[in-house]
Amino acid sequence: MTEENIWEARYQAGTTGWDRGSSSRNLSYWLDNDLLKPCRILIPGCGNGYEVLTLAKLGFDVVAIDIAPSAINKLQAMLDDAGLKAELILADFFKWHPDEKFDAIFEQTSLCALPQCQWEQYEAQLYKWLKPQGKLFAAFMQTGKEGGPPFHCSLINMKQLFSNEKWGWSEEHIAQQKEPGMTELLYLLTTS
Repeated sequence: MTEENIWEARYQAGTTGWDRGSSSRNLSYWLDNDLLKPCRILIPGCGNGYEVLTLAKLGFDVVAIDIAPSAINKLQAMLDDAGLKAELILADFFKWHPDEKFDAIFEQTSLCALPQCQWEQYEAQLYKWLKPQGKLFAAFMQTGKEGGPPFHCSLINMKQLFSNEKWGWSEEHIAQQKEPGMTELLYLLTTS
């Protein structure tokens, strides 16, 4: 089964336990603390895209990408119903190359959904997609368990993956409790 078929099957079956049904508290944190302001922003692995709706309402130039047609179709319908606009892309983000770089990326669920053997390739994509001094608003999933998804994104591994040679790290902003036994560590990273 291809990667697209795996994720599409999960959306069609409704086995999307990561879907909160609304925009995430992580996005609210960045917005409420004036750390994320209207700009050209990418949401990789957007899923049903509640964050896309929130950002579009606030005047962001939003581009969202997902590999599952059902997710993109549902998101487009929600945007149409709300009278909002965003650029939606149905593609494998490992193969996608934007025409223009981004000021910011909101990374919340893609990294932890990927097996560790794909993390370096994903980090390279994130870096390529951002402008110099571009900002990565990241949530690193802490499960403390083997296997996944979601996969445990230990801070030691994240510091190695997003090395100081390419990325400037903020202090940890806040630890968001997702559910018992799972926490998301929020960091703002800036490209060099």
